[in-house]
Amino acid sequence: MKAINILVVSIIILLAMNACGLKKEEETSETLDSAAAMSVTLPPSQFDAIKITTGKIEQKQMHAVLEVNGMLDVPPQNLVTVSALMGGFIKSTDILQGMNVKKGALIATIQNPEFVTIQKDYLENKSRLKYLELEYKRQEELAKENVTSAKTFQQISSEYNSALVINGALTEKLKMIGINPANVSQNTITSVVDLRSPINGYITVVNINIGSFVNPQDIICEIVDTDHLHAELTVFEKDITKVKVGQKIVFKIVNGDAKERTAKVYLINHKIASDRTVRVHAHMDKNDPALIPNMYLKAYIYIDEQNVLAVPQKAVVQIEDEDYIFIEKNAGNKHQYEGIKVQKGISENGYTEIILPASLDYNQINVVIDGAYDLLSKLKNIEEEE
Repeated sequence: MKAINILVVSIIILLAMNACGLKKEEETSETLDSAAAMSVTLPPSQFDAIKITTGKIEQKQMHAVLEVNGMLDVPPQNLVTVSALMGGFIKSTDILQGMNVKKGALIATIQNPEFVTIQKDYLENKSRLKYLELEYKRQEELAKENVTSAKTFQQISSEYNSALVINGALTEKLKMIGINPANVSQNTITSVVDLRSPINGYITVVNINIGSFVNPQDIICEIVDTDHLHAELTVFEKDITKVKVGQKIVFKIVNGDAKERTAKVYLINHKIASDRTVRVHAHMDKNDPALIPNMYLKAYIYIDEQNVLAVPQKAVVQIEDEDYIFIEKNAGNKHQYEGIKVQKGISENGYTEIILPASLDYNQINVVIDGAYDLLSKLKNIEEEE
């Protein structure tokens, strides 16, 4: 009985060992199949059609980049909030959001009876000032000859200076509401004044309509000049020491076109925000009318320069979200290439940094420069056939 038990146990152990061996063989087979699948051999006809070009991996001086987020903004002097210095009813307006206006363009006309009162007061004081000026000069001559009393001259002098002050105040008030004092006469008194654009730009906000009443503190419209857009970048505290004034920036608009635009670091804030970030102000190298304020962007700040291994960008292909290069294999007369997984780094001036497996010597391999995507297509075809 004991002998039978020992025999049964031995059989069970042998079966378990065979199962483990089969599993290990299957895993090894899968690995080999995967490795074999990354190898591509081209017949002479396909090789001649593709016209593959190979080259060496190069050492290049490239900048490390710092990836940050930000948004487009305009300087305070390029964003204008238009209000009426005196309230009134909107008599006419043609403005719409998005409309481009030039400096001095008519935005709206405002009507208010107080405008008439100011012009009346100005004309009355102006007439009185002329009389007092003549009387002042006459009394001044009489005072020199001791013909008139000093008290009379002082009284006229006081009235004349008071009229000058009132004239200056009313003149400035007319200018503030948009009326040229030189054009004011008894025949040109009006209850309507023009409200004009103080800058060139685009109207972004409109808060009025014909017949509405606006108070002095009310916002009639907003105008933004997009000729001087800048980028406001958010840099984390741990990275701010790497950022310097004058560094190159490449940025793309989030959810926009794929176009790359360039800028330079112009100012670095010296205050850390509550979220432990620092604002960096960047000036664009070239104005772009397609851009508008408050667009979100992703930017790359070019910081330290370093020596790296690099290949042309077209030599790196993606296979299942991983980066590969194809290297030339020595297989006699066969045109055989092997896909090698690499890690991408910096990209600059048409070249991309790559980090090779530790087992490879970059001096001993030739990389496919032209034709990498053709080899990728060939590889996919082989996988589909299998």
